[in-house]
Amino acid sequence: MVNEPVDVGRMVDELKHERDEIALQIHLARAELRDEWQELEHKWEQMRRKGNEVLDAMDDSADEIWAAVLLLRDELKAGYQRIKDRI
Repeated sequence: MVNEPVDVGRMVDELKHERDEIALQIHLARAELRDEWQELEHKWEQMRRKGNEVLDAMDDSADEIWAAVLLLRDELKAGYQRIKDRI
């Protein structure tokens, strides 16, 4: 069970900050990186929605949603790092 909904907000804020930094640099990236960026944007929207679901549904079912949020967070972080390494 999720004990601190503040952690979700902090996690979303940290990812948003990293996302915004990359968005400023993405126009300089090579064309093949743009496809990966679009895929990450789709995952970003999923993670943001599921994060909101966790905050709205703080009951036993929140554990499953939280696991999905953490998986998406890990995928986003890895994808952002791949793009940053190639910019």
